Amino acid sequence: MSGKALVLILAVASIVAGTGYLLSENNSFGFAWDKQTAEPGYQDKTPGSVSPAAPPQIAAGFQKKPPSDNPVGFMLSKVADQYAQSVRYPPWSVPLTEAQAKGYVGNHYEPVVLPLENEGQFTVTLDKFRFTRGEDILVVASLQGPQVMGHSLQATLENTESREPAGSKTLEQDGETGYYQGSLSTDEEPGEYRLIVEANVDGKPVRHASTLTIEPYLGDFEGLEDTYLSNNNLVIPVNFSPQASGFYALSAQLYYGQQPVAQLQAEQRLDRTSDTISLKAHGTVLASKPFNGKFQLRNLQIRQLPALPGDRTHYAFGPDDGYEFEPPDLDDLNDTPAVNPESEQRAALLKQLADKF
Repeated sequence: MSGKALVLILAVASIVAGTGYLLSENNSFGFAWDKQTAEPGYQDKTPGSVSPAAPPQIAAGFQKKPPSDNPVGFMLSKVADQYAQSVRYPPWSVPLTEAQAKGYVGNHYEPVVLPLENEGQFTVTLDKFRFTRGEDILVVASLQGPQVMGHSLQATLENTESREPAGSKTLEQDGETGYYQGSLSTDEEPGEYRLIVEANVDGKPVRHASTLTIEPYLGDFEGLEDTYLSNNNLVIPVNFSPQASGFYALSAQLYYGQQPVAQLQAEQRLDRTSDTISLKAHGTVLASKPFNGKFQLRNLQIRQLPALPGDRTHYAFGPDDGYEFEPPDLDDLNDTPAVNPESEQRAALLKQLADKF
């Protein structure tokens, strides 16, 4: 085999292996929900996540063979099997593990910790990182360590692009808890902002910076309509009254009790006459499962997709408690894989590559 041919094979194997990881159950990130598009009517074609348990059906016409002695062939064969398993699910209804469910929470702010000398810490916490214009930003900060610290901090909201201050607030220390807290207004133009909290530590200024966004008011969630079965799907109509007409993408997590079941997404144009987006849970994530009782729809996130190139994607979120609903009888659903000719062709191509080794 020539050197060029070997390099080409290794390159293909590396790309396929990377693809296999992205589609494997060990990838806790799954697909991205914050993807933007510049065209109205954008169709989200992000591939789905992989079920935590491999289903019995792999793909029509595929039969497992003994693993190849060739390491490249073995790797390609494993990737082909993983991909064939993942394409059983439509991209708008994929199974969800507990780890993935935590990663898909749409408006969670992770506290930012700034290390100080002598193992000290300067921590700032917000209840979320996307705020609707008009909401107050509650800021809670803590200073820990042996340093000498002041009794108040200064919080400043700064426009990321212009670097101009958009508001400031003195954070006073609570005598009982020792935390510093205060609220900033969000009556600013929607966009990205930096939150700068400045402390005085051992007589020197220390600046802690984190990011957040201010979103325009998009509209209101108004609950669910009655759910029903259609074409091997549990259909869940969600009512959202938009402030402005446009294309919207909705995502949510389907739960049964405390058990995450599926990540759902849908896209539709909404206006004053059409205010319902129907999420669908496919039979592959519901059929032959011991579900007997109410479901919950949690972590609802809606995006207003850009109308023109360069426009921002805007976000809004459903109620913290989500919605509970009683589904119809699910016995008519079946575990038949979703039909996607393109995915089946890719799976066949991967299998052909594996069989060459």
